[in-house]
Amino acid sequence: MGPKIVLITGANTGIGFQVVRALCNSEQTYSIIVGGRSPAKVQNAISAIQSEFPKSQSQLVPLQIDLESDDSIKRAYEDINAKFGRLDALVNNAGALFDAQANTTMTERQMWAKTWDVNVTGTNLLTSVLMPLLLRSSDPRLLFITSGAARLAGTDDLRLPINRSPPAGWPKPAGMTATAYRSAKTGLNMVLREWGRILKNDGVKVWGISPGFLATGLAGTTPDEMKKNGAEDADVAGPFIRSVLEGTRDGDVGRVIRREGLQEW
Repeated sequence: MGPKIVLITGANTGIGFQVVRALCNSEQTYSIIVGGRSPAKVQNAISAIQSEFPKSQSQLVPLQIDLESDDSIKRAYEDINAKFGRLDALVNNAGALFDAQANTTMTERQMWAKTWDVNVTGTNLLTSVLMPLLLRSSDPRLLFITSGAARLAGTDDLRLPINRSPPAGWPKPAGMTATAYRSAKTGLNMVLREWGRILKNDGVKVWGISPGFLATGLAGTTPDEMKKNGAEDADVAGPFIRSVLEGTRDGDVGRVIRREGLQEW
């Protein structure tokens, strides 16, 4: 059947970029669709990876995709269908944290709407639109990149700064909350559970991926700033997610998985 065809959204930076790198460094051969909002940034990412892995037999294909645009999602389907006719794996990686922008660059309502649109609504719509292509695969795989911050069971862990209560008074200090982002990722966990239920009899393997606290530049912070707060290098995510695509975590289908095991809900 030829190389496996994998679409990774948000692939020009962060975790998505690391997954592309890991696939190019695999013994298996892939056609990797590198998705991102900015064609220029996608092409820059492709050029960097091709320079790093000049002997890779995998093909890198750029795709402009904006999860906030129905037209963009429709064009993505049309492009993939025209080039490949199927999709073997969809890695729903694109996501963003906008909490700090509330009442600065956007209103609080706009911030909440945008957070859910990017992290949940757009991701779900893309999955739905591309489903006919996934169902043409002999081994379809569907991955949702979620977060440890989405764990309801983990909100009492005060070792994590994100779970600690701010000082009394109002308004609270900036940077003390990520409520919109956390709730959206928790919502995404239900989305992935629903897709697992809906596709159970179609043979589609579905996972949530909790990559850990990684230095990705989320919310406009630099990787170095995140490392000062305990974040690991983002490159550890690539081999982990590649291993899921290559079958090592097939026993954990339907769950949110971490490198070292399962993540509680």
